[in-house]
Amino acid sequence: MVNGWIILDKPHGLGSTQAVGAVKRNLREAGYGKVKVGHGGTLDPLATGILPIAIGEATKLAGRMLDASKEYAFTVRFGAETDTLDLEGKVIATSEVLPALADVEAVLPRFSGPIEQVPPAFSAIMVDGARAYDLARAGEDVVLKSRAVTIHSLQIMAAAEEEVTLVAHVSKGTYIRSLARDIAHALGTVGHVTMLRRLRAGPFGASQAISLDKLNDVGKGAPLEHILLPLEAGLVDIPALDLTPEQARAVRQGRVLDGLPHNDGLYWVRSGRTPVALVELSGSSLTVVRGFNLPDVAE
Repeated sequence: MVNGWIILDKPHGLGSTQAVGAVKRNLREAGYGKVKVGHGGTLDPLATGILPIAIGEATKLAGRMLDASKEYAFTVRFGAETDTLDLEGKVIATSEVLPALADVEAVLPRFSGPIEQVPPAFSAIMVDGARAYDLARAGEDVVLKSRAVTIHSLQIMAAAEEEVTLVAHVSKGTYIRSLARDIAHALGTVGHVTMLRRLRAGPFGASQAISLDKLNDVGKGAPLEHILLPLEAGLVDIPALDLTPEQARAVRQGRVLDGLPHNDGLYWVRSGRTPVALVELSGSSLTVVRGFNLPDVAE
């Protein structure tokens, strides 16, 4: 059984689905057979950076990873807006206004905290049963509703005459291309994203990431344990509770545990070193959110 996380530093031009396929292929070539694999947050092919890939029982946490906050570095080039809001699209608006760095600094507070944004027409959002990007590519006029997102932090990383590079820590559902568009509009000009790199996804960052070449080495015989993080690596942002063997059996059977002296909230529980479940504690009663089918590991 293979369970855990591979954190891929996704290269430019590779789609998230292709990255999942690369993991499956390498595991198969390494002799692990058919393994359940999923990713924890789509990255556009033109984007690079942190792509958490869940394997085996860790796929039960992929949805939680989708909901996690993420951090990006991105470059906005002023003077032209494209239909895709990035380098891939065709120019649909131009402006001769190139804002000064001081103007950019002055406008950023307007995009901090809870904000409303309209997703790009070229996005994977479903519209009447079809993907928005399919409708947009077919020439249809795609109008998407605004959504509430949160920009936890937004700051300037570098600047040049026609562009600025920003670092943003954002909530789930935030579209960086829309953020770049709206910042440009607020500055009285237009713009598009020329570089997008995910720096962090939930608890995972650059120090845990591997290259595609290193992933491919697994298919050629390199040890999987050198790149595989344990399932609980995706749970480091919430507290752990230790269970007795009897309590662990009850949780694995889906029974409610009562009388636990802990604050209400989300926890993960373990028996020895083995993760047992993601649980919710309410009024000293514990209920299972997601159970993990993992073999016991000795202390």
